Formats: sequence, structure tokens, C-alpha cells
Amino acid sequence: MRLATFVPPGATAPVAGEVRGDEAIAFADDPAATVLDRLTTGDRSPATGGAHPLDQVRLLAPVPRPRAIFGIGLNYAAHAAEQGREQPDTPIVFMKLPGSSVAPNEPVDPPHAARRRLDYEGELVVVMGAADNVAGYAIANDLSARDLQGREPQWTRAKGFDGACPWGPWITTADEAGDPHDLRLRTWVNGEPRQDARTSDLIFTVPRLVDHLTQTCTLEPGDLILTGTPNGVGVFMDPKRFLGAGDTIRIEIERLGTIEHAIA
Repeated sequence: MRLATFVPPGATAPVAGEVRGDEAIAFADDPAATVLDRLTTGDRSPATGGAHPLDQVRLLAPVPRPRAIFGIGLNYAAHAAEQGREQPDTPIVFMKLPGSSVAPNEPVDPPHAARRRLDYEGELVVVMGAADNVAGYAIANDLSARDLQGREPQWTRAKGFDGACPWGPWITTADEAGDPHDLRLRTWVNGEPRQDARTSDLIFTVPRLVDHLTQTCTLEPGDLILTGTPNGVGVFMDPKRFLGAGDTIRIEIERLGTIEHAIA
């Protein structure tokens, strides 16, 4: 099942539902139902409400404002190698603020302080369900202000600024997604290939990350874990290549879909 939050054509209010084939279908009976409700209850009954062509709805972040967004740094072996760094012994954890969550396919307008050395990071997202179980997976761009990241020991401003986490396009439930450690992840900037890797290159697996976080934090339904980015980000290119106004970033993970957005 692919759980989505979307605005139907001609409407202004978002609804929750399911993406099935080329249609977005609203959950029936309760117009106030949310994707978070489904993650909390584990309900996988099919959507039976109004159906709309997928290309005519406006997709929002599946959980518009997650309670917690955990990021994982340096979690691909090739990404560590491109920096000339040793692989970490334990996961490197940072936080992105709930307000960084934005729609997967709409322009991102970063605050002025985050624009000078703006970089992309295509990532596999783990979406939590109840009782520390993984409910499903999605795609994110862990947008990063490299100048802030380089001069501030804590990455809250560098990676948690408003709009720093476009994600979606929906949540593919774990049963449909299959093995999260055998997925191809690709990123393009203005149509130019930048990242092409497989999640088998992850240093710390999804169960390891969940275990590591739950040693100190209660994970709740709808919480996100961004599992890290592979090699190919702009800051480690020669010469370095950062994002500017009008640039378009496309990130695709097989079996999970695609997100694509411009920098406003």
C-alpha cells in the first residue's frame, strides 16, 4: 500500500488516502482521517472514497509535520570514502525540525542564511509505526547548508531550516517495499546524474538504526529516520557544485517512487 496526503483537483483542503496505480483514492467515511491514523493503528484496509487521476492531485508530505525527524550522517561506505574518512563505529545522529518537512514536488524556498552553499542529499526514509515497528519507507532530500554545517558543531541550523526536508511522494508500506537494503537510489540536478548507489552500501542497517535510537528515545508513529546519503553530493565534487535558484533536484528510489522539486 502507498499512503499519501493530497489535495484533490478543485479542492483546497487536503485528504488522506492511497495511491493505487495511476489514481489517488481518498479514505472513505471519515474526511478527517490522516495517514498518521493509519500508521498508528496499522489499518491496511483499502481506500474506497473518491478517486482522482494521480497527475491531477497535489501531493503533500505524507505526514505534513512529523513529530521527530532523525538524520543519520556518514552512513554509506562510498560516501565516507569520498571524504577520506573512516567509517563510524556507531551511527551519527542529528535532528531536523518538524518545520523542515515540506511537499515532495513543490519549490523549496530556503531562508537567506541557508542559500550560500546549499547542497542536496538523496536519502531513503524510514517511517515508524506503532511499537517501534517500521511502517514503511519514503524518499527525502536532506537539504544542507554546507557553510553553516562547516562552522557550527551542531547541525540544527545547517540541516533543520525551514524547507530542508522535502519528502514523499507517499509512504510505501514495508510489506510492499521489500528489502530496504536492496534498493537503487539515484539523484539528478537539472537532469545531470549526480548520485547512483544501492542501499546495500549502508554502513548501519535499518534495524540497527532503530535499535540505536530506541536506546534513548521513544519512537512514535510518523517519526522519520533519514538513513544517510550516498556519494556524489555537490560539496565533494571538484570543483564544488552547490544549488542555486531555479535548479531542479530529482530523487528516485526503486519501488518507492520519485520526488522532484526546484529551488525557488
